[in-house]
Amino acid sequence: METTKRTPMKIALIQFEGAICEVEANTAHACDLIAEAAGNGADLVVLPELFSTGYNLDIVGPRILDLAERVDGPTVAALRAAARENNVYVIAGLALVKEQLPAVAFNSSVFIDRTGELMGTFDKAHLWALERFYFRSGNELPVFDTEFGKVGVMICYDMGFPEVARILALKGAELIVCPSAWCEEDHDVWNYNTQCRALENTVFLAAVNRHGRENDLYMGGHTRVCNPRGAVIAELAEEAEGILYAELDFEQLKTFRTASPYLRDRRPDLYDEVKLWP
Repeated sequence: METTKRTPMKIALIQFEGAICEVEANTAHACDLIAEAAGNGADLVVLPELFSTGYNLDIVGPRILDLAERVDGPTVAALRAAARENNVYVIAGLALVKEQLPAVAFNSSVFIDRTGELMGTFDKAHLWALERFYFRSGNELPVFDTEFGKVGVMICYDMGFPEVARILALKGAELIVCPSAWCEEDHDVWNYNTQCRALENTVFLAAVNRHGRENDLYMGGHTRVCNPRGAVIAELAEEAEGILYAELDFEQLKTFRTASPYLRDRRPDLYDEVKLWP
């Protein structure tokens, strides 16, 4: 019996340059860019880490509880409307608070479907430097179903921990999306992490970075997409705001995973020490 061949997904990664702490203006600008990406045929549009507030925590951190919103707040409502009006999936990084924990902020991403429904959220699991003072870390690694394939999300520093991408792949993720606010001085690490996480898990990996200067913090962008062999198949070379497009054919995964059978040849019986060390 023949199986239905899936349509390739066109992904649009918005290398966003926003104004720090200007949530309303940043959200309006993001919605315009979502419409632009959809007009160019995108199926999934991704915004970087903390797109609506800016990232520099010397500035944003002390105000984070005032800037963070619930999922029923105005920023997510605007993103849901943009997804619905443009018939696209949207993943966007922003600071969220939860009803049961109103005095605690999470560095999160929302995942919205084509009809504007919120499919779920991901809370950054590994907090970098000052983030520990302003955010609580997440404890779940969800994978989201789309008609194109399964998509996992991790945020920025999470990408440096191979276990995160591996768990997402084992849960069925065929594409892992990484909204980020990655500083320029660690550009080399960005390159290594993106390609390694794609190759060792034989997944497509799409890493979207912020661009711009926030006082002494500079984020150069370098948004990129890697295929399941770790090759960079699309990248924004210019350090400026822009949209990177790539077409991903999940039907190719079987071929990649036959050539590089890392998931098949795992030895979980040897890995208990990962949990026990140090």
